[in-house]
This record gives sequence, structure tokens and C-alpha cells, in this order.
Amino acid sequence: MQISIHGFSVELDESYVGASRASVESQVREYERGERTRFDVAVAYPESFDGRVMRAMAAIPYGETRTYGDLASELDTSPVAVGGACGRNPIPLVVPCHRVVGADSLGGFSADGGVGLKRRLLAAEGATAGGRQTDLAAFD
Repeated sequence: MQISIHGFSVELDESYVGASRASVESQVREYERGERTRFDVAVAYPESFDGRVMRAMAAIPYGETRTYGDLASELDTSPVAVGGACGRNPIPLVVPCHRVVGADSLGGFSADGGVGLKRRLLAAEGATAGGRQTDLAAFD
């Protein structure tokens, strides 16, 4: 399903989401307005490395970021492998891969709008890293 947010279109693979399109769209609108900090939908996580990374991303609280290296340490793998799994996330927004950043850059974002949308989502959340405000300008 295609979902529009902040003027960008994001593709969500509805086979991973246990909620109706109308419910997901409603929750995205609430998130976009700053009224929702997490999605209240069942997620079918794959039984694979990608599923482990998705669960780790889903645990990142609203308004916070983690680096690819942080998740790599947690999952006993490499930052590059985490980045690859983030790029394969079938349900961005619902599983917030935009909250995973590089140590010295924002990293990538596979949804339409790429890093521009990632930056917009993090700014809307007032993102912090390790309890510090994330300086999005430092990632230019």
C-alpha cells in the first residue's frame, strides 16, 4: 500500500501489517500531526536476520536515534549488515528505520524521498541520540 506523509509517498508491504489500510492511514495521519508516537498494529516479523533487525528498530523510542553500529553491537553483527536490513525493511514508518543513523551521517533511507524524508521525520520527532539532541545540520 502507498501511504503519503509530509508530501512523500512511502510503500508499505501490507502482508507484514495486521491492520486495515484505513487504520494504517489514520495512524499515519496522527503520526504526521504529532499526535501519535508509535503505531498500534500487529507486525509479522520474519524469522530471519532482517526480522531481528526489524525488532531492534521497533524498540527505538519515538524521538530517539541509534547508529547502525549500536544495533550491530546489540545483534552481534556488522553495521553494514544492519544497514542492508534497514534498506530491506518492508514497512518503513511502522518499523521506524528512519531512526537508525550513521555515526557521521544520516545514512540512507529506502522510501521515496530518501534521506530528505528521513531528515523530515527525525526533525518532526525532535530526534535525540543517546539523550542528546540530534544535530541534523551536522549530517549535511
